[in-house]
Amino acid sequence: MKRRDLIKKIGLATGAAALSNVVVASPLNSEQKKKKVLKIAHITDVHIRPEYNAVARFKKCLEMIKKDKVDLILNGGDSIYAADYDNIKKERVVELWNCWKDSISLVNEISMYSVLGNHDMWWQGKGDELFGKPGVLKMLGLKNSYYSFDKNGWHFIMLDSNHPKTPGMLDEEQWNWFVQDVQASNGKPTLIMSHYPLLSCTGITDNKPDFIGPFKVSGSYNHLDIMKFIDVFNKNKNIKVCLSGHIHLLDKVWYNDVSYLCNGAASGFWWEPGDDGKSSYKQTVPGYSLLNLYSDGSFDDEYVKYEA
Repeated sequence: MKRRDLIKKIGLATGAAALSNVVVASPLNSEQKKKKVLKIAHITDVHIRPEYNAVARFKKCLEMIKKDKVDLILNGGDSIYAADYDNIKKERVVELWNCWKDSISLVNEISMYSVLGNHDMWWQGKGDELFGKPGVLKMLGLKNSYYSFDKNGWHFIMLDSNHPKTPGMLDEEQWNWFVQDVQASNGKPTLIMSHYPLLSCTGITDNKPDFIGPFKVSGSYNHLDIMKFIDVFNKNKNIKVCLSGHIHLLDKVWYNDVSYLCNGAASGFWWEPGDDGKSSYKQTVPGYSLLNLYSDGSFDDEYVKYEA
């Protein structure tokens, strides 16, 4: 085509657009709709303890999070090594929580929201201030074991997966609260955090290499009431992402427009020499997750390895 003919065609096209009052949208318009509103660090399964230089190593993790300039930290539970075993005395529980307080003092200026892990509760000291869930709430500065909050246009729901009889599900009271909370969120994009995964494939992958199915998936790997959650999610399309931990394995499941992120443990192999000779549990090394949340309800995430 000759240059003169090309200019003529461009002129005709421009004139037609002007006559028909067509406005061509700038590519910036779509970008303006997707504005980053929050940067979050998700830590889980810290299992802090004085052994294996765990405090110093976890502080390294927190220093990296500080450099990431996050707006808030979500703590997915199992903050301390293990208070739930039958042989644990109060002195050990106090020691573990002191390790936790010492560590997180590094990030006092960053808001932290926590849920309870199954290893956080001390069940041997009935009547003591550190007993059971009330003791953990006191140590974490929480009023309740499940709650919600809003931040920069997003809604956050923090769940307690530690059912008194059947771990990996909500009791009736919490479930009724959850449904009402979702309905009252006014369609805000929503992030849910639990300790046990709502939906995960780790119940299959957390087996020995020579294991042959069928696979039996317990509530530790997959919430037993997941079908109820899926029903709620189908009716409330503002649910975007569900965070969890517990398994110490890195896993992503996407189902019906909801992303389920089961993230690796900050402690890896509970701070001990792991499957790689360092601290990994199977193929997952110690780390934390960074999430960017956007105004249009989308997000992106990255798993950060903080130990070489």
